[in-house]
Amino acid sequence: MFKKNKNKKVYGGGQNGFTITELLLGISIFVLVMGALTLFSRNIWFYSYYVSTGLNDSNNGRAAFKTMVYEMRGASIAETGAYMIALADSTAFTFYSDIDNDGLKERIRYFLNGPNLQKGVIKPTGSPFSYNSANEIISTLIPKVTNATIFEYFDENYDGTTAALTTPVNISAVRLVKITINIDTDPNRAPVTTTFSTQVSIRNLKDNL
Repeated sequence: MFKKNKNKKVYGGGQNGFTITELLLGISIFVLVMGALTLFSRNIWFYSYYVSTGLNDSNNGRAAFKTMVYEMRGASIAETGAYMIALADSTAFTFYSDIDNDGLKERIRYFLNGPNLQKGVIKPTGSPFSYNSANEIISTLIPKVTNATIFEYFDENYDGTTAALTTPVNISAVRLVKITINIDTDPNRAPVTTTFSTQVSIRNLKDNL
């Protein structure tokens, strides 16, 4: 005679049901698998975010620097006869340059406004020509800039190691402009800060540089 195990509870239908131990084991495995899948998906999302953010910062930086170098290199006397550089400090650089090849020099200023590197453009109007600040068109080139000093200036003696001109900068001595921009879209997350740096020699002021 065989004794029946009265403590063995069977779930499901007939003799092929599941014991409570088997059900708990199955649930545990399911939870572990779902947790692993969730963690994997989360890691993939963050990795994609980091890559996308890094590429976006790099693309914005390269595009902005390409434009800045081209326009600053071609700085020349304003339509009003004003000197080609109007302002040179650590957070802003204002100059005159024909950026749209229409034969007239626009007034261009690159400046740091909070965490944003912005660009302002004023086209000369009237007769005689003037630069009306009310007509300035401002656009944002690079957001999330983290460094406070983005412009440094050097004179004709610059040899690669020479110290930058001290503030206030003697505008007439400026021959080369160094631009450095650090970008960090989210300081609390990777990727780390992206740094862009270049030097621009102003063609119409070039002597021994």
